[in-house]
Amino acid sequence: MPGSLAFTFPGQGSQRPGMGRPWAEHESWELVEEASEIAERDVGKLLIDADAEELRDTRNAQLTTFVSSLMVLDAVERLGVEPSFCAGHSLGEYTALTATGALGFNDGVRLVMERADAMHDAGLEHPGTMAAVLGLDDDQVDVACRRADEDVWVANYNAPGQVVIAGSPDGVGAASGHAKELGAKRVMPLPVSGAFHTPFMIGARARLRSAIAMAAPRDTDVPVVSNVDALPHDEGDEWASLLSAQLSSPVRWKQCLLELDDLGVIDFAELGPGGVLTGMAKRTVSGARTISIATPEDLDRFLEWVRSEASTQPQRLEGEHLFASERVVVSPAAGVFRPADLADGAMIDVGDVLGHVGEHEVLSPFAGALQSYIAVDTERVTARQPIAWLRTP
Repeated sequence: MPGSLAFTFPGQGSQRPGMGRPWAEHESWELVEEASEIAERDVGKLLIDADAEELRDTRNAQLTTFVSSLMVLDAVERLGVEPSFCAGHSLGEYTALTATGALGFNDGVRLVMERADAMHDAGLEHPGTMAAVLGLDDDQVDVACRRADEDVWVANYNAPGQVVIAGSPDGVGAASGHAKELGAKRVMPLPVSGAFHTPFMIGARARLRSAIAMAAPRDTDVPVVSNVDALPHDEGDEWASLLSAQLSSPVRWKQCLLELDDLGVIDFAELGPGGVLTGMAKRTVSGARTISIATPEDLDRFLEWVRSEASTQPQRLEGEHLFASERVVVSPAAGVFRPADLADGAMIDVGDVLGHVGEHEVLSPFAGALQSYIAVDTERVTARQPIAWLRTP
């Protein structure tokens, strides 16, 4: 659809000390409290008080980036803005899947923790590092890795002239030298604790496969463009192999952006800390409109940005009529949905509780028979998103 909107979510490395401080009094902070209960860790303390060294730990970096990005998403959803597509860079792909409902919030938190632990342990087993190569074509960066004749590979295709390599410290050092000889403008070592998205991570895959199987990703209405094949996917059963492969395959982010461009996306909104993906979209997609939302102060600017382009998204209206005898009950707010213990066909009176979204009750404005729930248990829903069908007398 021409002019459609994509939400993009950053990966590890975008975390910043104090990134949660501006959100501490915002309504969306409740998401941090929920994540802390699930993770059995004080995520809020990490978001507010952790220094750069503590956040550099893979286990802290991934959890805080994931939760802070979903906190921003929650705030954006409260404004009533929804995307046509989602995508995330590396860890951000898990955020995108949780944002679209492919993963429940609880499952998303647990899966990210398991992924971070597995990658941390793989990094200890095979110590490695990463470096950004700037100003050199993709093919030439690959040549530099091959000429190194060491354990080093392309890990991220980020944007034109911006590629990340990863592998053993000796391999990355040798490939960096060859990249400079081939004309790279700059090679920047990255402060990471492992050679992510390379064969050094293969040991983490079996562990992650089990966790993904337990999470059981669902089908979604909003497709997510995968890092592995740079194609949109909306079927839950495809993600088990994609997420497993992502650990030891290069992130094809440039290709993801180009695919979104082909799908008609010109508006790219980055939700979460940093703003790195916004720069990549500008470099990759000609004519792209971009914006980064990282703090509550960015929300007004985001609304103006959205209003400056005629919206192409379909609107969901409260009390929408389907057929003469059917009604849809919609969410009163954004948050995690938990259904009441009601069977299909249960008789509902006006004001009956159909479930909860965060701390908000979902009250039925209609009387009738519950046909089915549309939202599923622990799915993150937006305000006015359909929750259940009722057949009225």
